[in-house]
Amino acid sequence: MSSIPPLTSKEAIALEQHYGADNYHPLPVVLERGEGVFVWDLEGKRYYDFLSAYSAVNQGHCHPKIIDALVTQAKTLTLTSRAFHNDALGQFEKYACQRFGFEKLLPMNTGAEAVETALKIARKWAYDVKGISENKAEIIVCVNNFHGRTTSIISFSNDPVARTNFGPYTEGFLSIPYDDVQALETVLKHNTNVAAFLVEPIQGEAGVYVPSPDYLQKAKALCEFYNVLFIADEIQTGIARTGRLLATCGRCECTDNICNNTPEVKPDILILGKALSGGAYPVSAVLSSHAIMKVITPGSHGSTFGGNPIAARVAIAALDVVKHEKLALNAEVLGQLFREKLNAYISKSKQVALVRGKGLLNAIVINSSPESRTALDICLALKDNGLLAKPTHGNIIRFAPPLVITRSQLLEGVSIIIRTLDIFENKRIE
Repeated sequence: MSSIPPLTSKEAIALEQHYGADNYHPLPVVLERGEGVFVWDLEGKRYYDFLSAYSAVNQGHCHPKIIDALVTQAKTLTLTSRAFHNDALGQFEKYACQRFGFEKLLPMNTGAEAVETALKIARKWAYDVKGISENKAEIIVCVNNFHGRTTSIISFSNDPVARTNFGPYTEGFLSIPYDDVQALETVLKHNTNVAAFLVEPIQGEAGVYVPSPDYLQKAKALCEFYNVLFIADEIQTGIARTGRLLATCGRCECTDNICNNTPEVKPDILILGKALSGGAYPVSAVLSSHAIMKVITPGSHGSTFGGNPIAARVAIAALDVVKHEKLALNAEVLGQLFREKLNAYISKSKQVALVRGKGLLNAIVINSSPESRTALDICLALKDNGLLAKPTHGNIIRFAPPLVITRSQLLEGVSIIIRTLDIFENKRIE
C-alpha cells in the first residue's frame, strides 16, 4: 500500500505549481478517475469530458479492451528496443497498414516525433529520389498550423508564444495561407526545391477551421502534378474523430449515404498519434508506400521505445474498438446533432457567433475579442456545471467528447453548454 497521503484538489494544484514547470495553464480541476465519457475529481465530482485529452481518448477513458491489452502485454514483455525483434510489432504494422491502406509503417511514440519523422522522410526522398540539391529541400506549411513544439516544428509556426526566444530556427519551410489553393500553386510553380506540403485536414488547435470541401483534393492534385509529397497530419483528426476513419479519406465504417459525397484524398505520407492508442499509452506512426519509405535505412532514424510490444498491442486493440463499436458513424451522426442544437441556440444568441466543425470535432466562436477572457470564464462556468472544455485562441471553445458518447449523453452535454451560455448572454461582451 502506498505511503503517500491522499490529497485535496487544492493541495495537488499547489504541488504542481511549486515543483512543476509552468508550461501549461490547466483549468483548476484535479482528475483522478475516468470511465467512458466521464471523469471524476479528487472530491468525487463527476464531469463530462468534452476535450478527450485533445482527441487522444476517442475510445473513451479506460476502455476495458484497450486496458486489458495494455496490462496483459505489460506482464509479459515491455521493451526490447529495436536492437531485437518482438512478436507484436509486425502484427501491428500489418494491421495498421491494411486498415489505412498503406504499405509501410514507421512507429514512434508522440505526435511531435511522428511529424519530425515525416519531415525527415520527405527531405530524404527529395534528395534520393526527386534529385533536389543537398540542403536545398523546402517544405510548404500553412499559417496557424499546429504540429507540435519541437525546435524544428516551432520554426514554421507563426504563434509568438510558441516561437519567441527559442531561436535560432530551422530553415527550409515556406508558409502559405490555409485553405488557399492558389497560394499553394503559386509557390509550387515558382520553386523547384519543394519536397512536400504538410497540412492538417482541419486546423484543430487554431480553432477547428474546416477548409473548403474540395481543398484537400485540389491540393493533392497540385502536389502530384509538381512531384511533391502530400503529408497529412491526422494526429488530431484521425481515428474516427471527424466521422470517418481519416479526415482525408473515404475509408470508414459509415454508411454510403454519409460518405459517398466526399472524395478520397490519399496522402503520400500519413501521420497518426493520440487516439491510435486510445489515450492509454504513447503511440504514433508514419505510414507511406514502399517507394517513399525505402529512403529510411538502418541507422538513419529510430527510437528506443518506438514500436515496443506494449505500444503495438495497445494500438491494435484501440483500432479494433473503433471498428467494432462503429465510432466513425457515431461521430458523424452525433456531430451533426451537436451542430444542429448549437445552431438553433446561436440563431437567438448575442454571445455566440457561430459553431463549426466536422464529426465530433467542433468549436464555438464567442462574440468577443481574442484578448478577452470571456471564453475562459465560460469554460470555468462549464466546469462548475459538470462539463470540461478548454478555450483556444482567446475567444474559441473547442468541444471534442469521446466518440463512445451516446445520444442521450450528448444531449445532456449540450444542455449544460446552453444553460451555461445563457448565464453570459446578457453580460457585457468584452
